[in-house]
Amino acid sequence: MEDQIRDAILTELRRQSEDPECNLKVSQADSRLTVNGEIDLDALTFVIVGSLAGGP
Repeated sequence: MEDQIRDAILTELRRQSEDPECNLKVSQADSRLTVNGEIDLDALTFVIVGSLAGGP
């Protein structure tokens, strides 16, 4: 389950960072994640809850 949640968080943060209107930069080195900018917390929460519920 931890891997599912980790993947969901990474996927959502990368998705948000690809949005040209979003001021977010994400980089990963091994198990470390560097995030700089604003995060849409509602969207991130939705993705995490969805991963716990077995959603896509």
